[in-house]
Order: sequence, then structure tokens, then C-alpha cells
Amino acid sequence: MGYRVVVVGATGNVGREMLSILYERQFQVDEIAVLASRRSLGTEVSFGDNTLITKDLETFDFSGWDIALFAIGSDGTKKHAPRAASAGCVVIDNSSLYRYDPEVPLIVPEVNSDAIHEYAKKNIIANPNCSTAQMVVALKPLHDRAGIKRVVVSTYQSVSGAGKSGMDELWEQTKAIYNPVKDVSPEAFTKQIAFNVIPHIDSFMEDGTTREEWKMVAETKKIIDPKIKVSATCVRVPVFVGHSEAVNLEFEEFLDEDEARNILRESPGIMVVDKRENGGYTTPVECVGDFATFISRIRQDSTIENGLNLWCVSDNLRKGAALNAVQIAEVLAQRCLKKGD
Repeated sequence: MGYRVVVVGATGNVGREMLSILYERQFQVDEIAVLASRRSLGTEVSFGDNTLITKDLETFDFSGWDIALFAIGSDGTKKHAPRAASAGCVVIDNSSLYRYDPEVPLIVPEVNSDAIHEYAKKNIIANPNCSTAQMVVALKPLHDRAGIKRVVVSTYQSVSGAGKSGMDELWEQTKAIYNPVKDVSPEAFTKQIAFNVIPHIDSFMEDGTTREEWKMVAETKKIIDPKIKVSATCVRVPVFVGHSEAVNLEFEEFLDEDEARNILRESPGIMVVDKRENGGYTTPVECVGDFATFISRIRQDSTIENGLNLWCVSDNLRKGAALNAVQIAEVLAQRCLKKGD
């Protein structure tokens, strides 16, 4: 016996990835519904070899459905997630709305799956920010071994993190530069993204950090350990899919780079590609479509006591969003709902 699953926001990048990953990982689906806003009503989406027609989110009755994967913005989630949850359908939300709610668990299954049982407080589980999700997968096993005191991270985040509009803008600006028929002014981003990098993701806060940077700080503390100090600089780069991160770590205890490499190789969800030769590392292009978080460039940092550097790359539409949500659903089904064999 399987589950009745709803994908909310099924026509977007993340919603389509959710459908793809549910099928790829053979999640026990007895029945599936795909929902969208009224402007996308009737759009066809794929679930394996099947073609599904989107239904109206506004009028959908969540009663009798087991799990709803939400891939819409915070405004829509604020309206519809409580409606689904009160109908008995467990919501796994990809927006930022519930991430910092103390009564809602923020889950990365490889890191803190034991927190899954807290979902019952509101019938809602939060999916972390894309840049946080891949980083904490790498941090947790190292923290368990040597205790992380401080993290300094610089991100190189792809335009797909801003949705279809971000991907379209990179494409159109790139074409316009090579064939300048018309001027393509920035719309999805604050400055030109083609052949450029923008040190600004989300809105600015009073202390000069952006909300994307604040998210990485707050979410790392909630998922792993509130005592960890985190400093983040988040940058948008002209890459279609795949987020990269340069991570500097300071530990309570000394951790040799070889031991760190071995720990990461044995940790769930991680693929270590770390050869000190040309091409002996992973780039965003190579991680697209993969489930793993790739770690490269592991090396001692001699400028601080007990320091390490590493390079972290992952498909942000997968581990940073859709894959993590489906993994949460798998843990929920296995440990809490237990309808299937």
C-alpha cells in the first residue's frame, strides 16, 4: 500500500524536478495530484511515462491525501499550507516561510533525520535553503568528529536559484551580447548577469548582509548546532544549474585533511572527487542531474589553528530543493506514516 501525494507548483522548475525524482526513486505512490495557479491550469507535466494535467490549487481539497510537496513562494504557501495541514495532509515546504518556526522541523535527512517526528506539532516540515542544504551535508560528519567552531563560506550560485526568469535572463543577455540587436536590461537580477557575477542575492538587511546570507547562518545553526559561528557571502554567477561553495572551517580539535577526506567518503549523500591534478575536482556542469553533493579541494588551512578548506558543489534543483524534499518524504513514510511495505 502506497501514498496519495500532491505536488503543489508542479509547473515550475522545482515542481517538475520533484515529479521526476519521485518517479526515479520509486517512491510508493498510489495516487498523485499536480496543482498549479489558475494561470497555469491545465498545463501538462510528466510523471515517468504518464502525462498529468494540473488542477486548481485554490479549490483543491487536501482531505484524504497523505503528503503535499510545496514548491511555490511564501505568499501562496502561507495561504494553502495550513489548509492542507489541517486536512491531515503532511506538508513538506520548499519556501522560506516555516524554516525558522521553532515548532516546524527543518530537515536535511543525511544530517538531522531524527527531528522528523516534530512534524506532528503543525503537520508541516520545512526544506532548507538550497545553499544551506548542500553545505550542511558536508559539515555534519566533520562536526561530529572535531567540532566546528566557525564557518566562512563564499557561494557561487546558479541562476536557476532565481527560477525560470533567472535562467531566461541569462540566456537572453548572452545572446544579446553576441548579437546586439536589442538592449537586454536586467529584470530578474539587479545587474547584468551574463559574463558577470553579482554579490547580492535576496534583499539587504540593516547590518549589510543579505537575507540569503542570513539564511545560511540561521539554518546551519538550527540544523546542526546553534554554537557554530557562520559568515557567508552569497554571489550569483552566470551558471544555469549547480551551486558551488568555497568553505573554510575552524574546528575545536585538529582534523587532518586525509582523515577529513576519508570521513566524507564514508558519509551519506557525498561524493569525494579530490585529485591534485588538472580536472581532479567537480564543477557545476558535472553535477547537474546527480543526487550527490560533491566535495573537492580538501586541504589544511595553515593560517588558523585547526583549519580546513574545501570546495562543495551540488545540483541546486535537486539536493538544494526537490531531492531533499523527496528524501524528507521517504523518511516520513518510513518512520512516521508507515503505510507501505
